[in-house]
Amino acid sequence: MTSATPLQATVPDSAAGRRFDAVLAELFPDFSRSRLATWIKSGDARLDGREVRPRDPVRGGEIVTLNAALEVQTHSEPEDIALDVLYEDEHVIVINKPPGLVVHPGAGNPAGTLVNALLHRDPSLNTLPRAGIVHRLDKDTSGVMVVARTLQAHTALVEQLSSREVHRQYLAIVVGSLVSGGTANAPIDRHPRDRIRMAVREDGRDAVTHFRLRERFRAHTLLECRLETGRTHQIRVHMAHLKHPIVGDPLYGGPLKLPKGATEELIAELRGFKRQALHAETLEFQHPVSGEAIRCSAPVPADMLRLVQVLHDDTRAAAERER
Repeated sequence: MTSATPLQATVPDSAAGRRFDAVLAELFPDFSRSRLATWIKSGDARLDGREVRPRDPVRGGEIVTLNAALEVQTHSEPEDIALDVLYEDEHVIVINKPPGLVVHPGAGNPAGTLVNALLHRDPSLNTLPRAGIVHRLDKDTSGVMVVARTLQAHTALVEQLSSREVHRQYLAIVVGSLVSGGTANAPIDRHPRDRIRMAVREDGRDAVTHFRLRERFRAHTLLECRLETGRTHQIRVHMAHLKHPIVGDPLYGGPLKLPKGATEELIAELRGFKRQALHAETLEFQHPVSGEAIRCSAPVPADMLRLVQVLHDDTRAAAERER
């Protein structure tokens, strides 16, 4: 546990008669309500030096003392893993996650994860939930992620994500030549039989993905996708539900489909593309302290660029054959 940092505030007269926990949340908005509730129960949040219950009313004018002791939340070991940092200050780190890097340690990946890399860069992240990670990308999805470096930033970013104020834009290469963009508005939850997969379900959680055409090919489409919600595997599930799965998706892509008359280069590229062709291109959020708009974009990784070029060449070759 880190050493406690005493914080003080005066209860305004206008708060007279209100519950202590509600007033505490307004006086210290940088901390989550659940964390504040824990400190009330442990006696680390006091009113005029007294331990009180969450529901006890305040009179106004009292001094609130908060001993904000941050315990170690993440016990993973730091590892010297290179990070591609797009933006960094004392409050946040924005990185470009490469494909293949697991975000959180788990049963199959106890080490070598983004969490291990972050703890090496900033050991104090071990006092934050999930080492400051407020949203995740799948192992084989590349692109932009923001990580909080302070509890204040963590609370603010989680609130922005919950209120759908964070702009998250992805690039996806999907099967089929779409004629227009659209919106996938279909609830998502755990698959009823396969616990590894997610699925569109009537009783699922609200999930909305907006997509528009970035480029059409002969039998594929490069899409720009914008998340309104952030469910697990959301874009992958929605595009498969629309019968346009993401190229290379091992969970939702189905059997490999080769377009008729495909060039040898395209056949080889599609057969060799072993991850979902999905990239978190742009992330925009309000800085948790200054309120400034922060916009970060990550370059498209080489494997997706190569696939796009081969799709270009195949489309052009097909057009020439038809002349």
